[in-house]
Amino acid sequence: MFVGVTSLVAAEFIPISLLTPIARDLAITEGMAGQTVTVVGIFAVLTSLLLAPLTKGVNRRYILLTFSSMLLVSNLLVAVAPNYPMLMVGRGLLGICVGGFWSMSAAVTLQLVPINYVPRALSIIYAGVAGATIISLPVASYLGHLLGWRNVFYISAGAIMPPWSDRIPRLRRSESVPAKAFHSICW
Repeated sequence: MFVGVTSLVAAEFIPISLLTPIARDLAITEGMAGQTVTVVGIFAVLTSLLLAPLTKGVNRRYILLTFSSMLLVSNLLVAVAPNYPMLMVGRGLLGICVGGFWSMSAAVTLQLVPINYVPRALSIIYAGVAGATIISLPVASYLGHLLGWRNVFYISAGAIMPPWSDRIPRLRRSESVPAKAFHSICW
């Protein structure tokens, strides 16, 4: 989960340090290139709202593996994007991954660790956010300067699906919680 969060957050923020080269290469404005960050947020919100009802009864392990694969494809689409629409498609796909992963992360953590270790497990997962935010921007900027912005996304894609993907543990089937139970917790 830590690796997933770190990869997602890094992929989400990489364009911030590469706006000028992306804009120059695709003959768009830097403002348009900046929208590559915004589109991720839009798709993340939509996915987070729709994921639970659309995947009811589907093993979360398969959903996580699907999001990992989509993250890989997203970075590759961005790396090869010949134009702005394809760039936005790749970034929109990333938004689906971000929203899906975040909407599932706490529930999956509850299934993976004993209840007394949940706070520690969640803090480890969320440490990936801080680590990726601090490291991804300067590293992407440096590598973008040396290798070009497209190669930064190739490198990001290569870091996503290492041999650990087959080690995602099997998850037990989660119990359905009626909407009334959620409502009583909130109010």
